[in-house]
Amino acid sequence: MNNLSNTILKAMISYNVGDPKRVQHALKVYAFAKSIGELEGLDGNTAEILELAAILHDIGICNSEKKYGSSAGKYQELEGPPIAKKILLDAGAEQAVIDRVCFLIGHHHTYTEISGLDYQILVEADFLVNLYEDGMGKLQAQTVLQKYFKTKTGKEYLTEMYLQSEAEE
Repeated sequence: MNNLSNTILKAMISYNVGDPKRVQHALKVYAFAKSIGELEGLDGNTAEILELAAILHDIGICNSEKKYGSSAGKYQELEGPPIAKKILLDAGAEQAVIDRVCFLIGHHHTYTEISGLDYQILVEADFLVNLYEDGMGKLQAQTVLQKYFKTKTGKEYLTEMYLQSEAEE
């Protein structure tokens, strides 16, 4: 993890003070995104954008719940980018990085017209964690795999975690 990622991670934890569930979720999504990105061969700049977006992807939940009484994806997408922008600006991120990270945060629950491998991997990493945290079954995991997963690594992770039993290995 580079210095910018560490700074953003620290800021995300501070922003979510008293809410370990949100912090734990972000860390899990970050870990999957980083791993998939590395195994899929992302270049350094794209990997950095992906990792920052993964750390901050749900940063809008608190405001969504306050404003709308809901943490629905559409509200996260509205509320997240302004918060992320401030955090990234305060950390000294470059404008192009800020713009792309905010775009990804503003679209991470929009599964149509996914543009870019960073976007695809963020969606996959979030699904990998949400499948577990939301207690979804094999049928839901199979549907998610068929509808939304494109990377070789993401498909392997989902299949091995949710669709295979130890007896099948």
